[in-house]
Amino acid sequence: LRDQKPVLLDFVFTGWGQKFEAGLDNQITPLLAQKLLKSITLQSDQDFEWIVVDGNSTDGTADLFEGYSDRITHLISEPDDGIYDAMNKGIELATGEITGNLNADDWYAHSGVLSQVANTFSADESIDAVYGDIVYVTRKQPHNIVRYWESCSYHDGLFEKGWMPAHPSFFVKREMYSRYGKFDLDLKIQSDFELTMRLIAINRIKTRYLPGVMVKMRMGGVTNNRISNVIKGNLEAYTACRKNGLAVTPLFMVRKILSRLPQFFRKPRH
Repeated sequence: LRDQKPVLLDFVFTGWGQKFEAGLDNQITPLLAQKLLKSITLQSDQDFEWIVVDGNSTDGTADLFEGYSDRITHLISEPDDGIYDAMNKGIELATGEITGNLNADDWYAHSGVLSQVANTFSADESIDAVYGDIVYVTRKQPHNIVRYWESCSYHDGLFEKGWMPAHPSFFVKREMYSRYGKFDLDLKIQSDFELTMRLIAINRIKTRYLPGVMVKMRMGGVTNNRISNVIKGNLEAYTACRKNGLAVTPLFMVRKILSRLPQFFRKPRH
């Protein structure tokens, strides 16, 4: 944020070339990283920290960071216990007031994403987190949108229906992690669901929904790359609800899956 501590962007590159579950062709992995890196450098607001957490990859992705050494605030390249462990490492290194996360297959949809986020926090200091919409695209054709995750302003009862803000678009004050904790490493697929639920529904942080596509994601991530992970993820989400005291039954898992189906038929409106 201008005239304050900078916005932190915590870019997580976890397990490429070693344990990336999506089965991504290692020969095109560095090309995916280039898409992400370009979207960062094109942001109109460049007042941010840049933290890179790499899962000790061996596919050449880490070599791309050499060209950005003057911009990267911290670079970690070491084995980790999954993507959420990597995110927690990035949060630990953060000094900025606001934190955000992008994963290997994500990139910002336009050059004004960070300025929109910074301006929203600057205009209302009572806001603790903001989020927007995302789209999923095919792996080899990034302009081919196959899923539109349109969010909404939060109200009570949404998490019980399987709702959550799209995590790649989620920016939150760093102090919220200090107060309420970081990612739960017992959850390997749905820790972002548990975290946002814990912050928003349980601890009642103040959020602001920013309509419009903020992030593009390639299909095939760990959450949805195979049926077994979809099932495991929904079981984790159900466990997270029960752990945090939300009144849900096993039907919650069915509702959560069904709530995602319209996303494959919607088209971006912003």
